[in-house]
Amino acid sequence: YQPQLAVASGAVVGLEALVRWHHPELGMISPGEFIPLAEASGQILVIGEWVMKTAARQMRQWMDRGLPPTVVAVNLSAIQFRDPTLPERVQAILTESGLPPDCLELELTERVLMDDIHATRQTLSRLKALGLRIAIDDFGTGYSSLSWLHELPIAGIKLDRSFVAVERRHPAILAAVVSLARELGLTV
Repeated sequence: YQPQLAVASGAVVGLEALVRWHHPELGMISPGEFIPLAEASGQILVIGEWVMKTAARQMRQWMDRGLPPTVVAVNLSAIQFRDPTLPERVQAILTESGLPPDCLELELTERVLMDDIHATRQTLSRLKALGLRIAIDDFGTGYSSLSWLHELPIAGIKLDRSFVAVERRHPAILAAVVSLARELGLTV
């Protein structure tokens, strides 16, 4: 779990569940290597569901031990997001774990969201109806229009590192995107 911090205060405002593979012979294998293999083989649905279940159970356990409720973010692959049973699977995980829906955030990349905007709207609406938070991951990589930010039921954006690097050369661009996101009520 990687903590998510509020820039202004430094307080932990959430966690992101990150999956890693430690192979007994090859050592640590990066997600950039094994996730595409899992997607190609169809195993991403099993892995993704396991990650979501594990994160939801762990957050519930921490809450039961007295830690304040916070958000745990889980990344979804394009294959997971396009699975028509995703909302039902998520609801089952929430029910089984006892985690309040507003403590789970699903993260999707811009590319996934913009692939089929009609289907995206339908799926996001179904997920939002469950009470989940939805965030755009790797925002600023060039796949979406800023105009979509107010049309999709999202709670926040996570700026891509390459986009943040632009800030050094053109600080007004980053400031404008952050300002627009905040104006729309999104976390950045």
